[in-house]
Amino acid sequence: MVDPHNGIVVNGIDTHASEPQPTQSLPKWSAATQAIHADDHLNRIEDVAPPVHVATTFRYHNDPDQLIPSTDPSASLSDRHIYSRHTAPTTTRLEALLTPLLLAPTLTYSSGLSALHAAYVFLRPRRIAITAGYHGAHAVLKLHCRLTGATLLPLSCPAEDLHPGDVIHLETPLNPTGEALSIKHYADKAHSRGAYLLVDSTFAPPGLQEPFRWGADVVMHSGTKYLGGHSDMLCGVLATRKEDWYKGLAEERAVLGSVMGGLEGWLGVRSVRTLEVRVKRQSESAGKLVAWLDTLLHKQTPGDRESEVVAAVVASVQHASLQREDMAWLAEQMPNGFGPVFAISMRSERLARRLPSKLELFHHATSLGGVESLIEWRTMSDTTVDTRLLRVSVGVESWEDLRDDLMQGFAALREEGKGVGEGAKENGT
Repeated sequence: MVDPHNGIVVNGIDTHASEPQPTQSLPKWSAATQAIHADDHLNRIEDVAPPVHVATTFRYHNDPDQLIPSTDPSASLSDRHIYSRHTAPTTTRLEALLTPLLLAPTLTYSSGLSALHAAYVFLRPRRIAITAGYHGAHAVLKLHCRLTGATLLPLSCPAEDLHPGDVIHLETPLNPTGEALSIKHYADKAHSRGAYLLVDSTFAPPGLQEPFRWGADVVMHSGTKYLGGHSDMLCGVLATRKEDWYKGLAEERAVLGSVMGGLEGWLGVRSVRTLEVRVKRQSESAGKLVAWLDTLLHKQTPGDRESEVVAAVVASVQHASLQREDMAWLAEQMPNGFGPVFAISMRSERLARRLPSKLELFHHATSLGGVESLIEWRTMSDTTVDTRLLRVSVGVESWEDLRDDLMQGFAALREEGKGVGEGAKENGT
């Protein structure tokens, strides 16, 4: 295995690797074209749509002279698979597609949290600086701290609190609000102390944000969300430009066993083909919905029915596009849109609990990133958030239809509230 702190191979494990190699050169095609053609070199049959491979084990070469034992240092099995806990045809194809999109060699995992766990098993930091965000990530770090004795620091800690090998864990945009943090700022902070920057870019998939451009050492995605995009697969992703890290993570993944199945890998390949067109539309629609809500909340026009309805039930909206004071760096970090997720805070817990049931186009469910729009009374799955908060994940529907659905939901709540005493409403009953 590779030691991330000094790059020394301390225990070689043959990964029988068929994944795209870190030194692989790629044509200078656009991301949209790469998503369709970056796996062309893996085509072995006439099918235009690649098949699903479900095998767990693969035959060795039938020619004895072509057999290279794993003890042979010259063994290179980049064009052959051995056992699916190491590599398999379908997930190798998915990694071939993701590598040019994430702009670094990429490994897939069985879920976002398994990818995060693998990163911390490999890096073994003594201190991790992190702020509020996805509660699942905090649960992984709690487990890591219990196993290793590592300590958690606030993201705002002085740089002097960090030491070589420590990690700044930066989630941007943040779950559940969709608000953004500066990658460059935290990369500079980490690197000034010999620490590393891990960026969870789940809420800003390829096309919206390029964390390596701003100094990330490793980038993580819950591929279940936008990379999958159809609410039907679990996936995690790690990408790094450090060749020794990539090799070490691949070795340890074979030991951890946290690999995707063949069907999930196939679903990922199908999904990545349309990543750019999906995310572009979702992010644009979210931006329009946020701007519409924000305008109505701050509109001071007596007699304007829409603004009166929204102001009566909605307290605030949160999204990266509203961080106007941060646009000097944010517009450069996210030049193509500010993400498809935002948060609505209602004026009472009662209103937050009831809004999802008033909507027709938003499914009341957790998760995000699918083609269908979702809304979640976030306290259903996250104990750390304000009980008045709703997380909105915008799908690919017409944004005008989504706007109208939200408005009729707000109006229904307002009418319903007229029969409820003001004191009861404020108490969230």
